[in-house]
Amino acid sequence: MGINVSVYISPKQGILDPQGQAALGALRSLGFEEVEEVRIGKYITLQLEDMDQGKAEERLREMCERLLANPVIEDYRIQIQE
Repeated sequence: MGINVSVYISPKQGILDPQGQAALGALRSLGFEEVEEVRIGKYITLQLEDMDQGKAEERLREMCERLLANPVIEDYRIQIQE
């Protein structure tokens, strides 16, 4: 059946987020003054073949570090659905 995975990628704190800044400005211009900060990232879903959870986590970290995220400017979080 496979393993379903979600990967959440977002800019690291302190890194300029032009999309987030644009969305913040637009929200405030629409009257949503309570919004203090907007960070825009990526949401990726994957399905892996069945494997040991430890091996899956190791492979997913490698995928994120090598392709899915830019570890210099982005953080990522992996969520494996049981």
